[in-house]
Amino acid sequence: MDLMNEHLLSLILLAPVFSVVVLMILPNQKSMMRWAALFLGLIPLVLSLVLWSKFDPVQSGFQFQELVVWYPSINSYYHLGVDGISLTLVLLTTLLTPIAILASFNIQDRIKAYMVLFFLLELGMLGVFLSLDLLMFFVFWEFGLVPMFFLINQWGSEKGERELWAGVKVPARSYASVKFMLYTMAGSLGLLLSIQMIGLVSGTFDLVEVMKSWNSLEGSLFGFPIATIKAVAFWAFVIAFAIKVPVWPFHTWLPDAHTEAPTAGSMILAGVLLKLGGYGFLRLVLPLYPAESRQYAWALALLATIAIIAGALASYGQKDFKRLVAYSSVNHMGFVVLGIAAAAYATGTQNAYIAMNGAVLQMFNHGLSAAGMFFLVGVLYERTHTRNLEDFGGLFPLVPVYGGILIFTSMASLGLPGLGGFISEFLVVRGSLPIFSVLTALSMIGLFFTGAYILKGLKKVLHGPMNDQWKGHLSEINVREVVVIAPLMVLMLLIGIWPAWILDVINRAVVMLF
Repeated sequence: MDLMNEHLLSLILLAPVFSVVVLMILPNQKSMMRWAALFLGLIPLVLSLVLWSKFDPVQSGFQFQELVVWYPSINSYYHLGVDGISLTLVLLTTLLTPIAILASFNIQDRIKAYMVLFFLLELGMLGVFLSLDLLMFFVFWEFGLVPMFFLINQWGSEKGERELWAGVKVPARSYASVKFMLYTMAGSLGLLLSIQMIGLVSGTFDLVEVMKSWNSLEGSLFGFPIATIKAVAFWAFVIAFAIKVPVWPFHTWLPDAHTEAPTAGSMILAGVLLKLGGYGFLRLVLPLYPAESRQYAWALALLATIAIIAGALASYGQKDFKRLVAYSSVNHMGFVVLGIAAAAYATGTQNAYIAMNGAVLQMFNHGLSAAGMFFLVGVLYERTHTRNLEDFGGLFPLVPVYGGILIFTSMASLGLPGLGGFISEFLVVRGSLPIFSVLTALSMIGLFFTGAYILKGLKKVLHGPMNDQWKGHLSEINVREVVVIAPLMVLMLLIGIWPAWILDVINRAVVMLF
């Protein structure tokens, strides 16, 4: 048991690798592959629950640390550790992966390759949340791009084409996957160069050691003032993470990627991958660049406010149900960045702690509600083969169980009091309002239109005159699909009525950031 405790993080991190090996050995039989993947996907979740039960929210600093020399010539280490922030996101990742696998039981083509890519994607995401070495962080950051690229490119929507230039057309899913890859890699270039510079100056890539030496640097470096070097590196980090969140105006890859991705791919993309950007701000930007974060916090807050408003307006204007949900992620993740910006500006104040707690909780809540919404869009699309809101209407009498679940999940996304989304958005607004009063007040425009686009989606799908073409052809949500969405609904309600169980874990880590 002691050995397990000492290497619990490695067990969680390497469990997806074990799953890949097992799947590669098993015969390529569809039913066996599905159930094996589901069982293997539950292993990291069980280990994460063990980790949660053993985590001490009162203890400061990183817990369950593992440190092994990885690349001795440059002082890079296999260094793992968790605090309340990373633990929360590890739990989210290991929860959504088996749920997404269960949601993928309708996949018929190349199931083994599909499931293997999902576990490799989980490996990349967990590696980012568990790494305490900058070089290791970057390796996992980039590694996660590859599985998602192939999931979109090979299993994405088969409909639609996009024109590139001069009449040259490509499949929409190929366009979306390449755009996703290029945007993220472009942002990562500056991130890599900045990490290399930090390692060169600090003599190590270990994050704990870097934070001690990097912030105490004075004078000049490479013939330039330290302040200038840090400002450039700060913006390189910010752009990389802003693309991933995504913050306006770096968001344009997101609607295409979501629209073309398979249902489970959209669930993971919205549920976890977007959180990598927010986590990057919390784990690297604020600790490594406290002065620059405070100086440019107004710019982040401005971009966040625009994202909240523009995301909501764009979502309201969509006729494609999945694209409506996709733009809502820009809107909701804007609150995460607003909370981070407020905390960066008013470091150490009570309002900063409130805003930061809200930002972290918003990442978790959005992971639940966005994954649920994309799944429910996929359930409807699987039966109707259309996502056009104008093709639906009055479906509630035909699918009352599905309708009730859709309303519940939509209300959680909306931020209805009593559900999780309300708690996190309230904390962000409460903490940010005294710090960025005008921008926070303006963001309420986005909050208003959040209600508008949610109600529009519900009206177009469930209410109004019934579209007669679905009578006798539209089947109710089945047991497997209810099992997929049920854990997400339980957590949305649990956080809404008793948020202390997760906020107690988050709060200690937030306090230690400053």
